[in-house]
Amino acid sequence: VMDELGYTPNVFARGLGLGTIQTIGIMCSDSSDPYLAHAIYYLEQGLRGHGYDSILCCTGNSLENKQKYLDLLRSKKVDAIILAGSKFIGQRPRDNDYILEAAQELPIMLVNGYLDGSNIYSTLCDDRSATHEAASRLIASGCRSILYLYTSHSYSGMGKMQGYRDALGGNGLPVREDLIFQCPKDILSARDLLLGLHATGLSFDAVLASDDTLAVGAVKYAHAIGRSVPDSLSIIGYNNSSYAVCTDPELTSIDSKIEALCTTTINTLMTVFNGGNAPSRTTIAADLIKRATTKF
Repeated sequence: VMDELGYTPNVFARGLGLGTIQTIGIMCSDSSDPYLAHAIYYLEQGLRGHGYDSILCCTGNSLENKQKYLDLLRSKKVDAIILAGSKFIGQRPRDNDYILEAAQELPIMLVNGYLDGSNIYSTLCDDRSATHEAASRLIASGCRSILYLYTSHSYSGMGKMQGYRDALGGNGLPVREDLIFQCPKDILSARDLLLGLHATGLSFDAVLASDDTLAVGAVKYAHAIGRSVPDSLSIIGYNNSSYAVCTDPELTSIDSKIEALCTTTINTLMTVFNGGNAPSRTTIAADLIKRATTKF
């Protein structure tokens, strides 16, 4: 009779009876971002391997949209929500209230973001240590004026910035605010920013960037004015994305272990579902991948 009538079971009605719809909500700010696109891929693969489907919501960066989509996923009665990327954690405590409220009814998993609260589980890359090591290696190789490019004031972004600042101070160098610049996550924007700084006479012998796109922009800047990389200018990017091997010379970059972050997030979630003692915070160390844009 089901075949004759073309009947399809209602997954939500069935979920009410079983107590689960075997579906996880995933939120990200921008699925076109290579880092987040990889995160979504690894998260969906991991969930599928455990028999779970997923619903993806791309929220943009406005707090209103983030709240709207989280409420939408809650209304779908998903079993948990994964927030991919650190931009969901606001600097003002009240901006995180909607996450804390949702965690009262279902597990909230944070991929490379941290928020202290019951039923919230964070898996983090140690961004601060990663940029500290990168800046320290640049200093040890003779660099003294390291320009820092960053994209946002997210939880991860601030960790990276602090690592850079700590490395300068720890090596007896001043933290120069005139060498710290925010830039859109865009190759040509980074190139043009550095060309503009060059025109003002600002001197720097290295660029440390919070994302590979900005570091590629630095390589393009060097080509545009004829600076030799790495002899005259050392460059380090972040995320060890496909961009890193598309430049000439190939880009030294920090591998933020996105696959490990996502796999650990899924494993933690399964531990929560099985009633195990899951850690509220797990930190994974990054690797510095040496290529041709540095001389250490």
